[in-house]
Amino acid sequence: MILTVTLNPCIDKSSTLEHLKPESKLRCTEVVNEPGGGGINVTKALKKLDVPTVALFPAGGNNGNMLCYMLDAEGITYHAVDTKVETRENWIVLETSKNNQYRFTFPGRAVEEETIITLVDHIRTFSPSFVVASGSLPPGLPDYFYGLIVKNAAAVGARCIVDTSGAPLQALKGKKAFLIKPNIGELCKMLDLVYLEKSEVPAAAQQAIRDGYAEMMAVSMGPDGAWLVTKDEKHFAAAPPVEKRSTVGAGDSMVAGMTYMLQKGASLQETIRFGVACGSAATMNQGTQLFNREDAERLYHAMG
Repeated sequence: MILTVTLNPCIDKSSTLEHLKPESKLRCTEVVNEPGGGGINVTKALKKLDVPTVALFPAGGNNGNMLCYMLDAEGITYHAVDTKVETRENWIVLETSKNNQYRFTFPGRAVEEETIITLVDHIRTFSPSFVVASGSLPPGLPDYFYGLIVKNAAAVGARCIVDTSGAPLQALKGKKAFLIKPNIGELCKMLDLVYLEKSEVPAAAQQAIRDGYAEMMAVSMGPDGAWLVTKDEKHFAAAPPVEKRSTVGAGDSMVAGMTYMLQKGASLQETIRFGVACGSAATMNQGTQLFNREDAERLYHAMG
């Protein structure tokens, strides 16, 4: 079983309009509400791949109730810890005339540290083979919380995959997660570098591995593909050409695809290739729909 952990879940609200103009009344299509946040998106993506998961997250207020209601409607197994504060929401608007997507991401309200500690402790009550922790931290939480998740996952013999950014990612130094997924810019910050050529990514990732960030790293480069690197190996997957409609959830889809292959015991080359295929397939859909399994599998086989 795979356990996903989302410390800062949200309701994703998406809509479209023809033209975005300042100082004008903008007439949008009806809002589509979907459960969101890094780990929850990974759970939704893994469900498309018929992988059993449990989503663990804090939730509160009317948005928290809506989040749980929507997960129930999608048949997703979850465990929510009550925060007593309103769960955040994000807005995604597509300007159809130019195919420009605007993503308004809000921090959410501060959550009591004790509540999140209780949530992290819950990891020990499950028996997962993998723990996937993804997304931002709620305001006010110390950056080291993902390190606590890595520690609790190790305590139950689970491999911990972490997908975050900024200070929480930097705080993973020495924590030795199983897998992390920075982009090139984040990898530069991890190593205190100003710039990296794409050809320099594998060596830089191996340095970060020696620094104790993780046993392996998937470095995403958007339309240029991704590397999967260990201390001894490096594997590249080029991104297939697709018509991009939305980038929301592409990174979470990539994480889900890699987790799916790793729990199957696939090779590292197959793992990064399927991860890139899932991420690319997610960009083919509007809003926050993630990927269609048929698209991901078609792209994966075409990449072979």
